[in-house]
Amino acid sequence: MTVIVARHGAPRPGAEQFAERLSEHLAQEIDGLEQSVDMIDSTFSTAVLTLHARCVVDPRAAAVETWEAAVTAMQLGSALFAVTGASEGSVECRINRKMRTLPAIGRQSSADAGNWLTAFWLAVVCRERERMTQLCEIPLERLRAPEGQYDEYVYHWVDTLQTYWLRRPGLVEKLTTAIQASDPSVARVTPRDMLQGLLYPPINLFYHFVRRDESGFGPALEEALKLHKAYWTLDEDRAADIDGTVALGPLAMACLAYDGEIPIGVESEYLPKHLLQHGWLGEFPT
Repeated sequence: MTVIVARHGAPRPGAEQFAERLSEHLAQEIDGLEQSVDMIDSTFSTAVLTLHARCVVDPRAAAVETWEAAVTAMQLGSALFAVTGASEGSVECRINRKMRTLPAIGRQSSADAGNWLTAFWLAVVCRERERMTQLCEIPLERLRAPEGQYDEYVYHWVDTLQTYWLRRPGLVEKLTTAIQASDPSVARVTPRDMLQGLLYPPINLFYHFVRRDESGFGPALEEALKLHKAYWTLDEDRAADIDGTVALGPLAMACLAYDGEIPIGVESEYLPKHLLQHGWLGEFPT
């Protein structure tokens, strides 16, 4: 039996117009990148916001505009790490249906583990295997932020995902370390409610996924979505924040499970159906 986890909130008046305005603003920001990429991290954030705004009014991702928003966000996440991975010359990146020549700017603080996880989730959702590989080949040390910005478990988690995708040895040990280091008694930088509601559930889902735990993945996904909902409805400000529209980490884990033919057993607008089931894959070059 399929479990349904209802998404909190409902589209407010003007939500579609807001999404359109965001898309137009994002297109302008993207067009400016070939002159300067200094604010590419901000453009990436705008793209992720645009995806959420699209999903507010199109919760099943049934419209091609929503798929395009997901692809553009994915492209910008990859581009952020491409331009910061070289200190001279330029890099070719497809963004918003065009090949663009972007100047390399060298290592930047924004190219960190937090943005890496978002970029990786988007690549997983868009089934961009080559971009997933490129992201996983980035040395872990390059993703380190100044001490005190992230708990150490974040780096163990990134290392685990890179190890899995590149088929390196030590996956079980690294995943075990990530789980242990993400315990609230160990992780002290991340707020406890964020850790338990948003950041740990994808690790738990990955644990069930790599074990091919067909009976355990669905319940873990249900729990992840309920924790996501609880976090984003704690107060009125959070409930009004469209960042809670999509559970991106659980969605990426569900995409891996779906492609691996592990029963999902959960339906939710937090997991837009046509992103989960790659209904738009191949619609246009990505």
